[in-house]
Amino acid sequence: MFARIMAVVMAVILLTTVCLSAVWWMTLRNQQIDARLDHLISEAEKIAYLAGNLNGDSLMDTRWDRDSETRKTLNNIADRVGREFGAYITVLDRTGGVMTYTPVAGDEYPEFMNSLNEALPRILSGETIRVRSESGEAPTFTVGVPFEMGGVVTGAVFIRTQAQRIESGLGEILWRVVVLAAAVTALTGVVVFLFVRRRLKPLKQLEAAAATIAEGDFSVQVDEKKGDPELRELSGAFNTMTKKLQGVETNRREFVANVSHELRSPITSIKGFAEGMADGVIPEEEQPKYLRLVADESKRLSGLIDDLLALSRLERDDAKPELSTFDINEMLRRAVICRMNDLDAKKIDISCEFEEDQCQVQADSDRIEQVVINLLDNAIKFTPEGGKITLESGTKNGIAEITVRDSGCGIVPEDRDRIFDRFFTADRAHTAGKGTGLGLSICKRIMEMHGQSIRLLDTEEGAAFRFTLQKAVH
Repeated sequence: MFARIMAVVMAVILLTTVCLSAVWWMTLRNQQIDARLDHLISEAEKIAYLAGNLNGDSLMDTRWDRDSETRKTLNNIADRVGREFGAYITVLDRTGGVMTYTPVAGDEYPEFMNSLNEALPRILSGETIRVRSESGEAPTFTVGVPFEMGGVVTGAVFIRTQAQRIESGLGEILWRVVVLAAAVTALTGVVVFLFVRRRLKPLKQLEAAAATIAEGDFSVQVDEKKGDPELRELSGAFNTMTKKLQGVETNRREFVANVSHELRSPITSIKGFAEGMADGVIPEEEQPKYLRLVADESKRLSGLIDDLLALSRLERDDAKPELSTFDINEMLRRAVICRMNDLDAKKIDISCEFEEDQCQVQADSDRIEQVVINLLDNAIKFTPEGGKITLESGTKNGIAEITVRDSGCGIVPEDRDRIFDRFFTADRAHTAGKGTGLGLSICKRIMEMHGQSIRLLDTEEGAAFRFTLQKAVH
């Protein structure tokens, strides 16, 4: 992962550096060209100044003779510029209404003279020009500046040189740009490498911890104080996950142990009683009593297997409730009738408190009956002799609420958060005893299938469970 991230980051850095270097190179190139053209314009302005200050009416040879010092200075400047840039320099004079071209430096260049016709209107209007031309054998640059006599533009100075002379030396600049770009890329790569490695260190710890969990060790924890806020949150979530996995693993082991014990106990009893009767150890007259014990143990074993199969079916992804409309109050009454013997045996007082005589709901009647029986059996099991159980039903915002209350020993606070966990059992829990901790897990799963809820209520005495159902639309 680190290598892939670094590859992507370096690719982005390289692409960015190339783009910035290209922009930088173009900027430097244009700056150098502008600087050299500015220099040519400056030299042209000097020549224009000297030409404009010559005495006389024209730039003919007689005038150059009378002002030999001025002409000498002008020629010196023109010769220097011509040698430096390989330039062709000419002076245009329109004194007396007649335009005369006088070459000052460079060989005669008729094509140049002809090309000036396009620039003349701009120059004679007092504008300074700089033009790149692609015509001819090679690209050229031309600069032109006007000069005045008595406040009137009377001529201009033109300097033309090959573009190659203006653009020379750019290769060296390009080389410097490439070297600097390479250095910036390398330095940035090192900085980014150290930065990314530091930032990804918590992720590497998470990766190592995940590998440890994959091997079955759920005790691993990662440092929640390193990295960015997002990574710290991720580390915290990871630690929470490992704690929950530890709990699940503990529950699984307890479940296996409980199921093994619950299965072994009835099987051992059945085996012992059967062998005793077969070997004659148990007298024939006492065999009916032991056969009843065998039947009870078989029933207990069957119930355990039924719970395991029920949970397995409910855990399937395609498990869906078969919805129908029925009266939940009537179902509660039938459940009480079915458990009357158990209620009478413990002298438990049971009452039904319904807001309405009928409460039509839409749900899977077989599954909901399983929930009702499970909750009622738990209430009977943990209600002491002479205690009380209350079944309640009511409606709130179109939802039916069914509550089963008992006056038993209740549930200790430390067990309340885990009471619906799969396979959870505790000696002091409301589901303690010989159960496997599957009953309430099955109830919760059934309610989740219906999109409803089941919860443990806060009570001062005993325990109370409430589940909800969707009321039927009449």
